[in-house]
Amino acid sequence: MTAVNPTVEALLAGIPALAAHARKAVLLRPRAGEPSPDASHIGGPMLWPGDEEWPRCQGPHMVEVREKLSDADRETLQRIDRDWRARRAGKVHDAYEVIREESEIRSRIMDGAGVLDKVTWERVRRVPVSSVPGVPLIGVLQLLKQDVPVADWPEGMDVLQVLWCPKEHSELPGQAHYWGPAVEVHYRSAASLAAVRDVPVPVDAVASYVPRPCLLDPVEVTDLPAQDELPGELFGEAEAWAGEHGIEYHALWPAWRDGRPEAGRAGTSRTWSRSTVPAVRRPVCSSRSTAAVIRISMSAGSVNCASSRVPWTPPTRSA
Repeated sequence: MTAVNPTVEALLAGIPALAAHARKAVLLRPRAGEPSPDASHIGGPMLWPGDEEWPRCQGPHMVEVREKLSDADRETLQRIDRDWRARRAGKVHDAYEVIREESEIRSRIMDGAGVLDKVTWERVRRVPVSSVPGVPLIGVLQLLKQDVPVADWPEGMDVLQVLWCPKEHSELPGQAHYWGPAVEVHYRSAASLAAVRDVPVPVDAVASYVPRPCLLDPVEVTDLPAQDELPGELFGEAEAWAGEHGIEYHALWPAWRDGRPEAGRAGTSRTWSRSTVPAVRRPVCSSRSTAAVIRISMSAGSVNCASSRVPWTPPTRSA
């Protein structure tokens, strides 16, 4: 693994006080290819303890329910829509005017549903449904310690595995207002992993939660702190230096931006700011939702998702 980031190193040389706040990180850089189960990769088969059952999620999972409106309710909503447009005629820059009676009627007809399909004229709501014996989780990410040496690995552990249930979940414990897949994180010892598990993806999985298998091309970088991690005067000095050299200092690093994978990163537990790395073309692998898990931090024996969008269960450790 070769260290890159000459621009960051130049910044640290220009502002020595900033060096104490920088830290090492690893960009995972996914690329197309068929991953081996005993390597770091996204999606695809994973190594697994021979005596451990593959985890399942019993939910509850959020399932879409559609309810056909009566002809009378459909006609009422169409009339309200016509009245809205009539009141807004000639006022293209104004908001629609809604009177209280219309709002009350619409609320009654929707009956708590969040969406109205005006093609089929159906109310659409999501309801929690449990699953027995449960939905098999799918492998999202497997990382080997040798590929991410800068992270603080728990003693005796050298494999990190991230799995999730590829169905919608809502309001998971400790995750108020959450919506998305439910995540499990496992630390492992490679010596305990014997079997290769390649669990079929559930037929009704949410497509954006199913990563297409791909390889990783890790590269070590010097990561820079965000604005709230620096003394005000030091951040101002760093931002001014960056501006003089045509570099945007303060920009969060998403795993994908503008349709291109800048690269996931692992390494420290602090907030990530932008680091400069060679451009990477987007591979035909992974998925946009996988980015939330790829952008993880590892510190003091714990794993934290960089994005609050992804909930996770406490990591387990196998000897």
